[in-house]
Amino acid sequence: MARKESESTKNKTVKDYSTPEGAINKKTFITAKKLETVVAILLGIATLLSAWATWIGTLHGGIQSINFTKSNNMAAEGSAEYNLGLQLYLSDYMAWNVIRDYNYELETAKAEGDKAKVELIKKKIEDFKKQNISETLAEGIKWMEKNNEDNPFNMPGMSENYFESAQEKVDLSHELLEEGKRDNTKGDSYHLVTVIFSLVLFLLGIVGTFKNMPNRIAVLSIAVVALVFAVIYMLTIPLPTGFGNMNFFEFNK
Repeated sequence: MARKESESTKNKTVKDYSTPEGAINKKTFITAKKLETVVAILLGIATLLSAWATWIGTLHGGIQSINFTKSNNMAAEGSAEYNLGLQLYLSDYMAWNVIRDYNYELETAKAEGDKAKVELIKKKIEDFKKQNISETLAEGIKWMEKNNEDNPFNMPGMSENYFESAQEKVDLSHELLEEGKRDNTKGDSYHLVTVIFSLVLFLLGIVGTFKNMPNRIAVLSIAVVALVFAVIYMLTIPLPTGFGNMNFFEFNK
């Protein structure tokens, strides 16, 4: 009789713990409602950041186009300045040949002792210099007379002086071109950030399609990691030159 009562008590105990009423209910920290709230907040943040990255990338693209246009214009001006410098160089060289012939006549007149002719040739040389030579050649002649040289074009850097302005414009053109390339790279980087934010928005959008909570949490975790990575990467990309001025918000007048 005691044995039957013991087995009955044991079966009752097992039955009590095997039934749902006897199980211990644990509270879940992440509920479906909380998850939906988190997803909604992250969707808003990702949307705003995506719009920001798109705008900044567009600004970089605009500055890139401006720099490329300025570079092309500056290169054209440099080419024109080079042609002018070359023409001036040839003109001065021919003018120097004329002056040299006048100097031969002057030395001949001095040797003959004809003072009137000497003064006449000197005046002719001075008038010719005023009307036909550039400042570059004038400086070369002064250097020649000071250093007892026979040709002003032997002055160091003489030829480069004719193309100095052209070289400055060409150098500036190269600088603008390189700046445009850097803006292009920055703009491409912001476009990549935009793509990552689009991926984040996609992942957040499909979270609700999963029935199981672990699957939802896994997709949400991937979206959060991608969002954090995109934000950190975006912060490492420089903003456009002059950004922060109110001219970005001016309306056309």
